[in-house]
Amino acid sequence: MAVSRNKIEKNLAKIRANIADACRRIGRDPKGITIVAVTKAVDLPTVKNLLDAGLTELGENRVPQLISRAAELDAYIQRRRNPLAGPVRWHMIGHLQRNKVRGVLKATNFIHSLDSLRLAEELQERAEKMDLPPINVFLQVNCSQESQKYGCAVGAAVHLGELIATLPHLRLVGLMTMGPMSASPDKTRLSFTRLREIFEEMRSDKIGGDNFRHLSMGMSGDYTIAVEEGATILRIGTALFE
Repeated sequence: MAVSRNKIEKNLAKIRANIADACRRIGRDPKGITIVAVTKAVDLPTVKNLLDAGLTELGENRVPQLISRAAELDAYIQRRRNPLAGPVRWHMIGHLQRNKVRGVLKATNFIHSLDSLRLAEELQERAEKMDLPPINVFLQVNCSQESQKYGCAVGAAVHLGELIATLPHLRLVGLMTMGPMSASPDKTRLSFTRLREIFEEMRSDKIGGDNFRHLSMGMSGDYTIAVEEGATILRIGTALFE
C-alpha cells in the first residue's frame, strides 16, 4: 500500500526540524545538508509521492531495482504537467559488484559504495568505453570495523582515495560510512567522528580537489548524530515512511 504524500510531508517536516535542532547545537546551516530518500522498501506510487513532496534525491540498494525505477520514473516525469522541485538524481547506496557496473552507470548520478581499487578500475574502464563524463563516487569506509559490513579499512582509506582521485573518469566527491549495528549513541558517534577525521585529513592533502566536499553518513536511526559530526548527505528511508 502506498504511503500518502500527506504522511511523507508530515514525516519530512519532523526530520527537517530534527536536522535544524542538531544544526543549532553546533552552529551549522541546515541548507548544507541533503536528504537522500531510500526507496528500497516502498512501491512505485510511494516514490511518486516523494517527488510530489519535493524530494528528488533518491537512493537504491540494488542495481536492478535502481535501473527499473529510474526508467519508470522517467516516463512518469515526462507525463507530469507540474514541474518538480528539482532534477531527479539517483544514488547507488548499496554494495556494488563489478559485474553490475555497466548497468548502474546508465542510471545513476552518484555511487556511494566504492570500496576497492578493483571496483574503481572497473568503473573507470566502463565509463571510458561508454564515453561518459566523470562519475561522482564516494569512498565507502568501514569505520565501525564490523566484519559483516562493506567498505575499505580505516587505515587504507587515504591511500585508496589518492588512487581513485587519479582516475580521469571518476570524480571523488566524498566519503561514506554506515553506523554500527545496534550500537550505543557513543559508538555511533565514534564511527562518524572517525570518518570526519579521515575526510579532514584528505581535504588537508587536497585529495579530490574542490569536488571532495561531502560526508554521506546517517540514516533513520542516527541522522541527528551524523549532522552533529558533519554529514552533508543523509540516507533516510524508514523515518520518511513510518
